[in-house]
Amino acid sequence: MSDQRYRERQQRVKEKVDSRVANAREERGIIIVFTGNGKGKTTAAFGTAARATGHGKKVGAIQFIKGTWPNGERNLLEPLGVEFQVMATGFTWETQNRESDTAACQAVWQHAERMLADPALDMVVLDELTYMVAYDYLPLETVLSALKNRPASQTVIITGRGCHRDILELADTVSELRPVKHAFEAGVKAQIGIDY
Repeated sequence: MSDQRYRERQQRVKEKVDSRVANAREERGIIIVFTGNGKGKTTAAFGTAARATGHGKKVGAIQFIKGTWPNGERNLLEPLGVEFQVMATGFTWETQNRESDTAACQAVWQHAERMLADPALDMVVLDELTYMVAYDYLPLETVLSALKNRPASQTVIITGRGCHRDILELADTVSELRPVKHAFEAGVKAQIGIDY
């Protein structure tokens, strides 16, 4: 391709991008969903939370399922002022007790509702929330109501597999992570600093 043709093509691209940027005028918080069966949903959420924190934004995080095992995201972000509330029971397939799992979910959800009503928080991460709705530990309508009634400037990030279609519909941005290959399938155990 000649230099002239390249410049003409890039100019057309620039004009399209500039037009889209000029038309995006609304400023408000958004709902972002990272879902799908692939690795990286929590990583994407906390990468965004780290970015927000780096820009001086106030962030809160709720972690469903994670339990008490070592947590690199929390180790990094909590000293920078990010409040973490973690569901104490850990993985629901380990506890195998619906009553205690539901109670633990409800307890940490109280913190989520507080955060989702707090205009001082620029961002709230609801890590693994999708499972709480799918397992019926949290009523869908309760979650949707809290999301819809949050402060207008607050961004919420939701992670987890199998996100309910009503949450997907409410979301502004949805990314689906698709598994292509995973070391675990080849017998490589989860590693601190990489997988958690």
